[in-house]
Amino acid sequence: MARRPSSSASLPEREKSKRVGALRSLLPFIMPYRGLVALAMVALVLTAGISLMLPLAVRRVVDNFGVTDGAMLNLYFGSALALAGLLALGTAARYALVTRLGERVVADIRKAVFDRMVGMSPTFYENIMTGEVLSRITTDTTLILSVIGSSISVALRNVLILFGGLILMLATSAKLTGLVLLIVPLVLVPILTLGRKLRVLSRENQDWIAASSGEASEVLLSVQTVQAFTAESKSRGRFSDVTEKSYDAARRRITTRAFMTAIVIFLVFAGVVGVLWIGALDVRAGGMSAGALIQFVIYSVMVAGSVGALSEIWSELQRAAGATERLVELLNAEDTVTDPAQPAALAKPVRGAITFDDVSFVYPARPDAPALNNVTLDVAPGETVALVGPSGAGKSTVIQLLERFYDPSAGQILLDGVALTDLDRDAFRREMALVPQDPVIFAASARENIRFGRPDATDAQVEAAAAAAAAHDFIAALPDGYDTYVGERGVMLSGGQKQRIAIARAILRDAPVLLLDEATSALDAESERLVQQAVDELSKNRTTIVVAHRLATVKKADRIVVMEDGRIVAQGKHDALVAEGGLYARLARLQFTDGLAAE
Repeated sequence: MARRPSSSASLPEREKSKRVGALRSLLPFIMPYRGLVALAMVALVLTAGISLMLPLAVRRVVDNFGVTDGAMLNLYFGSALALAGLLALGTAARYALVTRLGERVVADIRKAVFDRMVGMSPTFYENIMTGEVLSRITTDTTLILSVIGSSISVALRNVLILFGGLILMLATSAKLTGLVLLIVPLVLVPILTLGRKLRVLSRENQDWIAASSGEASEVLLSVQTVQAFTAESKSRGRFSDVTEKSYDAARRRITTRAFMTAIVIFLVFAGVVGVLWIGALDVRAGGMSAGALIQFVIYSVMVAGSVGALSEIWSELQRAAGATERLVELLNAEDTVTDPAQPAALAKPVRGAITFDDVSFVYPARPDAPALNNVTLDVAPGETVALVGPSGAGKSTVIQLLERFYDPSAGQILLDGVALTDLDRDAFRREMALVPQDPVIFAASARENIRFGRPDATDAQVEAAAAAAAAHDFIAALPDGYDTYVGERGVMLSGGQKQRIAIARAILRDAPVLLLDEATSALDAESERLVQQAVDELSKNRTTIVVAHRLATVKKADRIVVMEDGRIVAQGKHDALVAEGGLYARLARLQFTDGLAAE
């Protein structure tokens, strides 16, 4: 069964009906380019004015077609050509200006949304798929580009032609203009009634497109797992289901829009034909000249075309309004983790003293399952503390809270005596190096991946860090050595190689606080021994917190903290904890005795 688009659940509830006025949210992005907007408006008014002048030239030509003065006729034709030339230049200028404006504004919107999203805490991404966010950054901004770079200027031009044409029609024949105006209410009714339905369908269509993108992103990012469990058919079915939902919403939107367009065009042109019919009778009766009738007809066609164009543009504006709402939701999304308005400053150099003061925490997605319960822990500068315990004990949560990906539900965490909530996140995170349980490898070279945590590092420093992490030999053996492209998410590397690159990245960062979350879990015995030697050496001069299931990697820690059900149940050295006969002793017995027997 296809999943309903998640945006309504992940972000503030949106109103059932949004007006095109939502496009006003784009003004902050447009205002910096007021000069460009002004030039585009000049070109727009110029082209609209010239368009309205052309029928006057046509009238002169028709009414003077039979005159014997060829010079006058040539003047009229020459004037018409000159106007056409000016119209071409003005239209080209308008196109260039508004298209450039659209591209510039959309680029700024994309950057603003990405800047906001890349700083959001994990809580935000618990309730929204990254594929949906990407859809908003790409698909929704493309709709806005179409509007700013084309639709708005075309709409304004058609508005000018509509009202200018009506005025000139009135000046040409008040009688015929009155007949034309009788048609206007008939045209407005379907625009207003069907337009409201079209707005709802447009938003639904965009939601399903985002859901489709999210579904595809999730599957493709986990394609090996999908294939390993032979779930390709199920994944294809789910993606097909969501895509068909998107198509159905698009089909309903297209049908509604086509129906509205057909009604509007028929009513408009039926009115033009009727007016032309009556006008022809007036010409036969001598009530107006043939040139005046042709002038009126041209203005009628221009006005009718403007109304038809505006009806279509209205639909585009509604879709863009929906896209704007979705992007504004991202820009205005509230984060549960924020920096203080007046952040405190850490004393330099950072010593690395860490304190957990009666900390409790529940993950927002699991409010009934506390991850930490009244944890109090003091880590001295330069001390190596190992966190051990069964899965779900809260070990990795300690790392998550130390990086301030989340804030404690109760209590506080301090670095060198300053609460993390009083610090700028970038400021204290620069003093930490993290090796996560699942190593993150970017689609770049091995050298760029290691240098990620310290962009100013030299090649020699990068290679020294790789050597310390037992990664130098396999990197040097790659086709282009350190400059080898390792593929998306490091697809060209084994699990152990990815882990060693992640460790090299942390070593290169050379931060006073080192956080290792199962840092050696993916390594073979030989690599683990080499990396452990590097970690032992690296830990000597910095505060280190190690999360590990394999107790062999933490026996040398200054202190082992045993956790169970989100609580600290024991602390001490390896031998003392084994002698106590508690949870740690049981874990040690399983790994060092039963585990060896199993091998």
